[in-house]
Amino acid sequence: MNGKQGDADKMSEAELAQWGDLSEQTAAGKQEGAEASGSGEPKGASAPAAQGKDVNLDLILDVPVTVSLEVGRTRMPIRNLLQLNQGSVVELDRETGDPFDVYVNGTLIAHGEVVVVNERFGIRLTDVISPAERVKRLK
Repeated sequence: MNGKQGDADKMSEAELAQWGDLSEQTAAGKQEGAEASGSGEPKGASAPAAQGKDVNLDLILDVPVTVSLEVGRTRMPIRNLLQLNQGSVVELDRETGDPFDVYVNGTLIAHGEVVVVNERFGIRLTDVISPAERVKRLK
């Protein structure tokens, strides 16, 4: 991994705080679900998580994730797909000027606009989906 990419992988303190809040919300949600079902402990929960102790996020901070940007989508019959060749234009469902969707491991986390950084594409985040909303979308 080169130095530039390594810097991009580091999270700011604000992002770490958001993930900490997310883990607390997730743990609280599991606990509430367990209490509603009459069980004192969620299925498969470890003792520290069930007791509400802090989760050590240091264990996962170096786990690589896939970040992708979705420009748009379209649906077409296989007949049309097989007729595509070099120079073909495929119309997408997104208007020009609309923000792009940013996904991490297939989960929508933000919207943004494309920028150029050191002759490479990048994305400036214009709207970050809150951790609570991301958890809601997982259900």
